[in-house]
Amino acid sequence: MPKISSDFSGQTVITTFEMTPGTAQDLMDALRDAYDQFIRYQPGFIGAGLHMNDAQTRIANYSQWRDRKDFQAMLRTPEMRERNRRLSALCSRFEPVMYEVAEVF
Repeated sequence: MPKISSDFSGQTVITTFEMTPGTAQDLMDALRDAYDQFIRYQPGFIGAGLHMNDAQTRIANYSQWRDRKDFQAMLRTPEMRERNRRLSALCSRFEPVMYEVAEVF
């Protein structure tokens, strides 16, 4: 489970997905499956959360990793590359961005 803390020294990744309401649930199901079956078992994975807006046009994914290299290694696996191709077909775009925790209130 992710815990937001100003002393977190790992890698935070926030990925936003844009889609139509018609594909929102399919995309959420595909993301849930990716975490349930694959991502959560990758070295360095700490936790993640999935959030969908009310209009079902955006999903935000917050994930934490031990370090940047662990996240990048997961992305480069053949399984995740294939999953990302399927995810891409369900949305107009998605963008993972690496962040560092700056402040917590």
